[in-house]
Amino acid sequence: MPTLSDISTRLAGLVDTLGSDQFLNQLVDTLCWQTQADDATIIIYEQGELPGIAYAKPLEGAAETALNTYLTGPFLLDPFYRAAQHDNQFGVFRFVDLAPSGFRASEYYKTWYKSCGYQDECGLLIDLGERSFINISMGLLAPQARFSRKQARDLQDLFPVIDAMCKKHWGGQLKSDDTISMRDRLHSSLGAFGSSVLTKRERQVIELVLLGHNTRLIAEKLGISIETVKLHRKHAYAKLDINSQAELFYLFMEALAHSSGDASVDPLIAYQGVG
Repeated sequence: MPTLSDISTRLAGLVDTLGSDQFLNQLVDTLCWQTQADDATIIIYEQGELPGIAYAKPLEGAAETALNTYLTGPFLLDPFYRAAQHDNQFGVFRFVDLAPSGFRASEYYKTWYKSCGYQDECGLLIDLGERSFINISMGLLAPQARFSRKQARDLQDLFPVIDAMCKKHWGGQLKSDDTISMRDRLHSSLGAFGSSVLTKRERQVIELVLLGHNTRLIAEKLGISIETVKLHRKHAYAKLDINSQAELFYLFMEALAHSSGDASVDPLIAYQGVG
């Protein structure tokens, strides 16, 4: 277990690298050392634009493909992203703290987590101001590995210092921009997905399915019965000409790739026009 002296020494070394190219490497090394995490990636969501990778270990194959795909649209379904973007939650969170019940059975989870190899995730969500934030995402790779409450508490103790350092490191690099951004357009596309063929209730059910909610949780959120949820999902799948959650996920990703970002236009229209 790290002693206070060990932690102080690590943080002092981290302070020395502030503003330099070495800061992110030192930051990741310190956090992985503290939590015994196997891997870490720092994703920056800047001024409403598409996310970018501030730090990541070299990737190849399926992991590289999955990360590049994530950055183009599927990040909209990420529980960590949604916590910061939609709920204004910042701090230390474990995967289990944010993911809805049944999320591990979702196609997003199967696609993203299987490809990157993470068995569990713990993230530090830091608000940088100017509509920008970062997620320092730490992962465990061993089968069935999970971040404990104690590990999260230890990180929470460090969070005020890490938060201040990150704000200092990125301070002055971010510029205010009130124009409609690419990320704003993707949010509009998520809301409009299926609007040309689905009823309002069917769209609500489909969006919650995409976000990883199971049938029971969807019923609770919408105030309807489980059987009604199943019926809406069945009708929506038929109208979209799909048969599974996997097909829904990939249809959504393909539609996003052809989206105009107009909240009044279903991205499926452009996608089907190309097809």
